[in-house]
Amino acid sequence: MATALCPLRAALRPRGRRLLHLSAASILGKRLSYLGWHLVAVLCGSAAALVVVLPGGSCPQSSRIGIVPREGQKTAVLDFRNDAVVISGRKLARQIRQEARHEVEQWVAAGNKRPHLSVVLVGENPASHSYVLNKTKAAADVGISSETILRPASITEEELLDLIGKLNNDANVDGLLVQLPLPEHIDERKICNAVTPDKDVDGFHVINVGRMCLDQYSMLPATPWGVWEIIKRTGIPTLGKNVVVAGRSKNVGMPIAMLLHTDGRHERPGGDATVTISHRYTPKEQLKQHTIRADIVVAAAGIPNLITADMIKEGAAVIDVGITRVQDPVTAKSRLVGDVDFEGVKKKASYITPVPGGVGPMTVAMLMKNTIIAAKKLLKPKELEALTA
Repeated sequence: MATALCPLRAALRPRGRRLLHLSAASILGKRLSYLGWHLVAVLCGSAAALVVVLPGGSCPQSSRIGIVPREGQKTAVLDFRNDAVVISGRKLARQIRQEARHEVEQWVAAGNKRPHLSVVLVGENPASHSYVLNKTKAAADVGISSETILRPASITEEELLDLIGKLNNDANVDGLLVQLPLPEHIDERKICNAVTPDKDVDGFHVINVGRMCLDQYSMLPATPWGVWEIIKRTGIPTLGKNVVVAGRSKNVGMPIAMLLHTDGRHERPGGDATVTISHRYTPKEQLKQHTIRADIVVAAAGIPNLITADMIKEGAAVIDVGITRVQDPVTAKSRLVGDVDFEGVKKKASYITPVPGGVGPMTVAMLMKNTIIAAKKLLKPKELEALTA
């Protein structure tokens, strides 16, 4: 049997790969994952004695299988691949919320005040009401107290600014966010900048944005931070990789690009990736020229099916931030879709996030982490006071 293994060893030794040998019978009918190896039992009649599965480069779902037959027969090396690993944002969010719950319990047990989150909700936008409900439910789950302050869509900008000023000065309020979007007569940028930076759990204040861009500690916007945590916790490498971020919004696309491209050695470590940002004026064919070479594609444009299978290279990781409600042509019912053609892309990608159930739950989880940061006053409030004086 050792003689039969030699050709396979010789062929693969230059690539620095080890072989893992198991009896085919021992894993028949099973699919295992062991130390990054993806193992599949393969039947080749009565000839198969051992199965060797080798990771396929950067794509964990694209592997080479060496079938080692009986003594004296030739070794067969076959290509094998599966669909992408579907990353469960719900599962990762549960893990982060468990971490947050433990952190809150320790904080309160040490004699500190329970963290408190105040959410200002203006108008009757159904989506906004749903998002806020999810946030307050998550707060209760991790032990953070919360309140939702409702105001009519007719509220003036001055009245809203006055409310924010009172909440800024309320010592009981640790985290404060104003749910977006706001009515057209209200300047969202002015409202975001009115929230004091150390209570700004959305990470939208210009000081927090600036500190993030300088790789300094800051309140990170929850959705971009959620994307970053998905990439890190899934083990997707970013160092020196090519990344395309489709979408340049100041609250999502731009911060994601900043987190992925900045220096991993700085105060707030980044991903050290080479990042390309596209936007509404990027022609589709030009976008494809970038995505086809990308190791990671982050779709955050709000355009259903913007990213299709022909635009993705084999083994790319695809993170879908987009969420749009569309009408199903078959059932005529509304459903949520992302920016990625999920069914097509998952056949080529190594990792992919679904919509719903991908980035969305992570956004809420990271908001809880920001509220804890605000309660613990970890952002050097004296320094922030000097900046805002």
